[in-house]
Amino acid sequence: MTNPESVLVVEDDRGHRDLLVEELREAGHDVVAVGSAEEAMQALGQQPFGLVVSDLRLPGEDGFRVLEATREAVPEPGFIMLTGFGTIDQAVAALKAGADDFLTKPVDLDHLRLAADRVIEARRLKAEVRQYRELLAAGEGFHGMQGNSPAMLRLFDLIRRIAASDGSVLITGESGTGKELVARALHAESARHDGPFVALNCAGIPESLLESELLGHVAGAFSGARGARRGLFREADGGTLFLDEIAEMPVAMQSKLLRLLQDGRVRPVGGNEEVDTDVRIVAATHQDIPGRIAQGEFREDLYYRLETFRIEIPPLRDRGEDIERLALQFLRQHALAHGLPERRPSPEAMRALLHYAFPGNVRELSSLMERAATLSSGDQIELRDLPERVHASASGGTPAGTSPSDGAPGARDAHWPSLAELETDYIQRVLEHCEGNKQRAARMLGIGRKTLYRRLGESDTN
Repeated sequence: MTNPESVLVVEDDRGHRDLLVEELREAGHDVVAVGSAEEAMQALGQQPFGLVVSDLRLPGEDGFRVLEATREAVPEPGFIMLTGFGTIDQAVAALKAGADDFLTKPVDLDHLRLAADRVIEARRLKAEVRQYRELLAAGEGFHGMQGNSPAMLRLFDLIRRIAASDGSVLITGESGTGKELVARALHAESARHDGPFVALNCAGIPESLLESELLGHVAGAFSGARGARRGLFREADGGTLFLDEIAEMPVAMQSKLLRLLQDGRVRPVGGNEEVDTDVRIVAATHQDIPGRIAQGEFREDLYYRLETFRIEIPPLRDRGEDIERLALQFLRQHALAHGLPERRPSPEAMRALLHYAFPGNVRELSSLMERAATLSSGDQIELRDLPERVHASASGGTPAGTSPSDGAPGARDAHWPSLAELETDYIQRVLEHCEGNKQRAARMLGIGRKTLYRRLGESDTN
């Protein structure tokens, strides 16, 4: 076997367990051996395995309980069931429950070695196919945006409804939430989708050049204007003009923009003729525009004109399981882009990410995963592969280095429970209501069984 993997052996008979361990180690595998289902479930929560070999009859819980826990492990290992009572009914039941193979005791060791290699290789190929399918599915999303959380589904629905109109749109939200992606989605969903999409960052253009950039200029309009320029309004004719960081636009230019929104006519700098344009304005900011209005830094009439429709993008910390989905997607992307092995976060690292406030939102998560994919040397992303500011959140506390101005939940009121703590408490209440039936609880919670097991795995290995 060219790429041996870790194997978990679950066998209460010490002599037979030692025999299995010796054979699998000679085949090149790292082997962990335990004597009960309870120990097996604990081991599955501590490290990933490529294969589990378990006896059917065990003290306490039986091999089918081990198989159930194996199916919920991430990544999911292969499974071979062993029994000294090899009936057809047991074999069929094990295979139906998800076992990859079924061997009777006493086990033929050559057969065990061949079965182990075959099952591990089959699981590896299956995982590879799943990875590429997930990448293809992730690439679809909603115009480049990923997320299944209620907050994002509401956002996608709002974009579709607003896109049907032609009024101006103001997109607000914290830095790193993806305001340009929302603007592009609005354009793509609108009747203007065949027209141009033109973007300008108002904070990145000197005030002296902004008017010329937007309206264009005639030749000789000012020093250095050797030729005429159409301007972004005319370039966006028939389409959408996205004005990012609109709060940074100088007040003098705000007056001209207001007139453009009212009559749609553009007069280039230095020109005498006005040109009709048909442009939808989508503006964005992460700043408090009402506050800037109060300070005389933004025109109130322009604000209300831009805010015909308003879209507030939810911060990443309010998107629940999207954090895990996006983290795994970014890790896959960075691994493929740089030829690195694909790794998943350990339970401790994922817990820290889920509790972290993400002041930099999706942009920050992408950077964290690129760093982790590059620095990690183990089989999975560990807490040590993440920056120090994330470490404090591993226990659900307030992240280090944050303040109320960071927008971190609980920064002002550290005694309030975190969303993750509330989620854990709610899951436990639902489980109590369902008398411990995890399948029923998962249905009531509206999540998959694997997701429920991962959530429970953060605080409970049962």
